[in-house]
Amino acid sequence: MSRSSRPLPFRATARLLSFVFLLCLAAAPLGTGRAAAAPAVPPHGFVGVCSAILYDLDNDAILFEQNADERIPPASLTKVLSMFLALDYISAGHAAFDSPVDVSRAAARTGGSRMGLRNNERVPLEELLMGMAVSSGNDASMAVAEFVGGSAPAFVNMMNVKARMLGMRDSRFCNPHGLPARDQYTTARDMLTLARAYLKTYPWALKFHNTHVLNHQGRVTWNKNPLLGQYPGADGLKTGWVNASGYNLIFTASRGEKRLLAVILGAPDVRVRGSEACRLLDAGFQVRDNQAVSVAAALPLMPLENYRLDLRKTAHEAGRQYAQAKPEMRKQGKHARQSKEVRSKKHTAHQLNVSNVQVQVD
Repeated sequence: MSRSSRPLPFRATARLLSFVFLLCLAAAPLGTGRAAAAPAVPPHGFVGVCSAILYDLDNDAILFEQNADERIPPASLTKVLSMFLALDYISAGHAAFDSPVDVSRAAARTGGSRMGLRNNERVPLEELLMGMAVSSGNDASMAVAEFVGGSAPAFVNMMNVKARMLGMRDSRFCNPHGLPARDQYTTARDMLTLARAYLKTYPWALKFHNTHVLNHQGRVTWNKNPLLGQYPGADGLKTGWVNASGYNLIFTASRGEKRLLAVILGAPDVRVRGSEACRLLDAGFQVRDNQAVSVAAALPLMPLENYRLDLRKTAHEAGRQYAQAKPEMRKQGKHARQSKEVRSKKHTAHQLNVSNVQVQVD
């Protein structure tokens, strides 16, 4: 065998395959990112998503709705309900933001989007809440569920009780993070009900949702909300994606003393999700400013091609934060990854990263 025809060493081959796989992953959320099983978009709808609803918080009025009662898997929008329960737990005096939470093996192994928790790690509750909001961390959601509920099944029962108390009549939750589960569903109307109650009870919780980047033990993840830093006044709330739901978003923005809250479910890709969110907000603020008689009247005058967001913006910010991180933090993160490689030969998509900046779709 010639030198040029010798196979690459196993480690080099694994690195090469991981790198190629990451390029494919990175292309999905930044390209069209279409979800093959996403719900159908109504052919004569005003916005190019399956379901949407827009609400005027100041006047307690729904300004627009489209297919708002269609059942769709909630995906990571579920985490808003989980965070609501955790904040209730703190408010009742059962815990504090600095309460230490022991991360179980089950939580550390939870797949999908992650903040990067490790088995037996001890993390302040507030940091886990930040991980749920910014990283959309399924691992953080599981750790919080076990801490607040005593077990994940007990916490899920609390979620469904809370949902009924809030008036979410057409929702059912099967886990604390929104990963695919049979018979787990919600509607845009119910998600609006949830978000409205959440913001009314804990308006300061937006600090979790408008944080752009999180660095946990040298692992950097970023907020996938495309409106942050790009739509004036946008300061929350939560993204979500699973194949069966398409791309979901609960979002809110303020302009002066006016605040709007909206939900999009079943967008076919990330670009449409972001663009249609901006269109809805612009149309809503036109109505609030007496510049349009209705959102439905304003939307046709707002071509979708006029709304282009830089979907890489927060990823670039995450990269800058990692580059500026303390050398010992980067070294710590590197050692943690090396130890993980030794313990396991299997690498799932959520464990792979480029320059320690997590690739995630949400």
